[in-house]
Amino acid sequence: MLALLDYGAGNIRSVEKALRAVGAEVRRVASPDGLADAHGMVLPGVGAFDDCMDSMQRQDLCGAVTSWIAAGKPFLGICVGYQALFERSEEFNSCALGLGVFKGPVVRFRPTAEEPRLKIPQIGWNEVDVTQPDCPLFAGIPDRSHFYFVHSFFPRPAEVSIIAGSADYGGPFAAAVRRDNVWATQFHPEKSQQVGLRLLRNFVDFAAGRAARAV
Repeated sequence: MLALLDYGAGNIRSVEKALRAVGAEVRRVASPDGLADAHGMVLPGVGAFDDCMDSMQRQDLCGAVTSWIAAGKPFLGICVGYQALFERSEEFNSCALGLGVFKGPVVRFRPTAEEPRLKIPQIGWNEVDVTQPDCPLFAGIPDRSHFYFVHSFFPRPAEVSIIAGSADYGGPFAAAVRRDNVWATQFHPEKSQQVGLRLLRNFVDFAAGRAARAV
């Protein structure tokens, strides 16, 4: 069973539908009380970083997420749910602290000398280059597959080793990260058709495998 954190994110229904499509049992969870028998946790997200962090704080979910991750349990963050894993964001002069699971800021796309008219936000399909050999996040997914992005900001990890996939939009950026039990993507797998569903299935299988070994 996967716990899908419900703090008011607008894409929760589409994430839930996609997870069910790949065989997951899903429960929406709005407080730590719903996590007791979950095998994996998914933190979706669209919108502003501060809104995400403030809502999670009000629902006592911030500590629940960091405790879950520290315990080595499977976790998947999507879009703002990915950005929340970092220390802070420069979005709208953000005041909220991130979860601090990974070191580094969340920064905004900026036009460059090569692309002075860079459209922000990035909306649409972009190629992702897998940068971690044998990464279970991308198992069965061809390198340089296209995933769907909607974002103006992206994390800049201090630890390059956690970057599992990179994309280019006015320059390279970390499109996905993975360290041990923590997986996260800036793109939306639930909107990325078959490759996105395969990635979600990889996470469901990973969570089920961890649960089976724990028995």
